Amino acid sequence: MSDLIKADQGALIHYLANNGGGLTLPTPFEQDIYLFDTYVAGTTHIEGIEDMADSLKEEDRLVFYREPDNPYDPQAIRIETLEGKKIGYVPKQDNVIFSRLMDAGKVLFAKIMEKEMKGEWLKITIKIFLHES
Repeated sequence: MSDLIKADQGALIHYLANNGGGLTLPTPFEQDIYLFDTYVAGTTHIEGIEDMADSLKEEDRLVFYREPDNPYDPQAIRIETLEGKKIGYVPKQDNVIFSRLMDAGKVLFAKIMEKEMKGEWLKITIKIFLHES
């Protein structure tokens, strides 16, 4: 019996690592933490934002990128769609703490809560999250 146990020792782990058949093991303690409600600033400066408005849906995930060399705001955080289309920025009055978190290596993102065209301004209300892994 002990020979059987020794022969099979680690085989399951080896199989899962190499052939897992699409099995994804969960990452412990991974979670998205809600931080703040705000809106996307600067949408009036985005060329073609009116055309993009139809493709933006509630609950769509948005990606944040730091722009420390931004000439207007050293704490600037650019907001893009998952497809890489820039839609604006985190408002300057809201970005100080978020930029510090990102500079410290934290991953932040947003989800669209609602959108509305107001003249030439596309108002996009978002929730900001911290992805903790």
